[in-house]
Amino acid sequence: MEILRLVLLLLHVLGFAALIGGLLAQVRDPEKRITPPVRDGVGTAFVAGLLLVGVLEAGDAAVDHGKIAVKFGIGLVLLVLVMANTRKPRIPDGLFAGLLVLSVVQVVVALFWSPVHTFD
Repeated sequence: MEILRLVLLLLHVLGFAALIGGLLAQVRDPEKRITPPVRDGVGTAFVAGLLLVGVLEAGDAAVDHGKIAVKFGIGLVLLVLVMANTRKPRIPDGLFAGLLVLSVVQVVVALFWSPVHTFD
């Protein structure tokens, strides 16, 4: 079960790397669009995240449901925005900035929202 968890975590991280990398590659472009790395990255990160939570719930790991709810909500918004604009030849700069900010927030939540440890 641990190997499956690590594989899913790797896929989740690689999905976000593709999403954020695909967005950052366009920062200087005058016309932004949803590229295949952005589309595939958000889909991979979302599905791998869902499967990862399932594996954690099936095991004996403690799952922070608040954190999962926040990450699920942000991930779902990202997925819907990307998929709704995939076939458009260009996207507005505000949507592009929103996708980039939400993607970074998703990573920040993953890294910095951790259980409070008390040292007795």
